[in-house]
Amino acid sequence: MDDLEKYVEIRKKRSRTFANGFETGYNQFKIGVMLRAAREEAGFTQDDIAKYLNTKKSAISRIEN
Repeated sequence: MDDLEKYVEIRKKRSRTFANGFETGYNQFKIGVMLRAAREEAGFTQDDIAKYLNTKKSAISRIEN
């Protein structure tokens, strides 16, 4: 376990609010990364996905980021 992981674990133990916020944020980050990877693997651009979902490219970018 590196220093950052140790720090996060200590903060989680001290603060339930931090722990919940960290987990929520981390899960949202993972979802964005997974969506981007799936899109790229399928050979689609953000523009392609936006057109399919009837939205704007900027919306897809926000979701992935």
